[in-house]
Amino acid sequence: MTDSKRPHSSVIVDGLSQTPSRAMLRAVGFEDDDFKKPQIGIASTWSMVTPCNMHINELADHAEQGANKAGAKGVIFNTITISDGISMGTPGMRYSLVSREVICDSIETVVAGQGFDGVVTIGGCDKNMPACVMAMLRLDRPSVFVYGGTIQPGIERRDIVSVFEAVGQRAAGTIDDDQLIAVEKTAIPGPGSCGGMYTANTMASAIEALGLSLPNSSAQEAVSGDKRKDSEAAGAAVMKLIELGLKPSDIVSKKSFENAITVIIALGGSTNAVLHMIAMAQCAGIELSLDDFTEIGKRVPVLADLKPSGKYLMSELIAIGGIQPVMKMLLDRGLLHGDVMTVTGQTMAENLANVQAYPEGQDIIRAFDNPVKKDSHLRILYGNLAPEGAVAKISGKEGLKFTGTAVCFNSEEEAFAAIMDGQVTKGSVIVIRYEGPKGGPGMREMLSPTSAIMGAGLGQDVALITDGRFSGGSHGFVIGHVTPEAAVGGPIGLIENGDTVTIDAEANTLEVDLDDATLAARKSNWRMEKELPTRGILAKYAKQVASASRGAVTDGDD
Repeated sequence: MTDSKRPHSSVIVDGLSQTPSRAMLRAVGFEDDDFKKPQIGIASTWSMVTPCNMHINELADHAEQGANKAGAKGVIFNTITISDGISMGTPGMRYSLVSREVICDSIETVVAGQGFDGVVTIGGCDKNMPACVMAMLRLDRPSVFVYGGTIQPGIERRDIVSVFEAVGQRAAGTIDDDQLIAVEKTAIPGPGSCGGMYTANTMASAIEALGLSLPNSSAQEAVSGDKRKDSEAAGAAVMKLIELGLKPSDIVSKKSFENAITVIIALGGSTNAVLHMIAMAQCAGIELSLDDFTEIGKRVPVLADLKPSGKYLMSELIAIGGIQPVMKMLLDRGLLHGDVMTVTGQTMAENLANVQAYPEGQDIIRAFDNPVKKDSHLRILYGNLAPEGAVAKISGKEGLKFTGTAVCFNSEEEAFAAIMDGQVTKGSVIVIRYEGPKGGPGMREMLSPTSAIMGAGLGQDVALITDGRFSGGSHGFVIGHVTPEAAVGGPIGLIENGDTVTIDAEANTLEVDLDDATLAARKSNWRMEKELPTRGILAKYAKQVASASRGAVTDGDD
């Protein structure tokens, strides 16, 4: 008979037949008493390929200590990560979104294969964070997510986006080589995720709002005592969840996903969150669609003046109290569901009950009567260019409507070269296609071209649409996730140079000035403009991946 506190590990280590299993586990440090304890797997995304994750081995050690002190047996294992910032603008970026599925699959494989009773997952970069949560939801064992933490600011408050934009400034001649190298050498001072409300900090905040990480886990610097304590507390919290019998399926619900979307909007979060939230919901068996972002966005304002479109860095928000006070503001306003359960074993309202307000005089988080934007910056657009939807991040600073002349490119590299060479002029709508989930394959982020646009001083004068996606650091009049993508014959693949494209972030439309007959005629003559891989992981991904509007998952039904 299995122990109710270790229903999975008891199958692995109990009884005569499992003597060989125990023998092997003794070699990795198990002692007699450990075989009677719940086993907590600690999924570490430590890697020296990126500053986002370079410190996570230390956090994993603290999580193991927390589990062991609480009476469990912690077992650390690793998985991969890909650095978005390093691979940006290269063919390597095709593997970034693919890595989300690989990481999720690998955590599921190890936890299920080893029979762990509970899980701590620790993520620090854009794709391994939703991947960790996707695995937690698939496995449905007592689990807590730990965010690796944000990076400290560089000199003159620089961050990774400062470097990308400096490239555009150098191409435009507004800075020289010495100034460029100074930015390069001082923007990234050490461990931690990119410092604005880019995808990592967006997803950390969303996961906390979802109830799957401990309070304030999303608002701690990577190099801090608070983050080490958070990691240790997570190990102990999983043991408590095991004792309570509380699993992710007892915590996540449509209401908790609505909470997460609300916090994403209030903080001015990344468009990648749309993709990841839909994918995470799919793993939980919860219906979530693009239209949920629209409906919630009608009533939730942007309150945070954070980079990339705002002034402040995550470390500066941490200094005034993190995201807990803004969550309390949203709860008191009736914009959060307070009755949802969290990994503390308490409800969201109980977790926020004693949270103190932000200090007087701060202007990082605005009041409801003085928002950065009165409704959501995340706009879901439909129209004859995006029958299944597209995602824009419009702060309002770019304007709310743009009409221009299409300049079409069949890859990110082609577009970037044209921008750097000064071939893109005011009034252009840059169209980058064949970069979707199937067409990439891998749905690359477009931080290089969007940063080049901003660096060249064209941020107010051009727009960019793509079936790829954007880094959380991208800003400007940019629209991604255009579906259906070009590789499946979507309308974005039918646009020609000189067509007139209109983006309307108030009517939420994305249109090309062509009638249905013209589009149909072009579709009849359409053919795929690029060859896709026939072997390896990109080929497998292209065959399996769902549309961006479905979260670009690989284990769905389309």
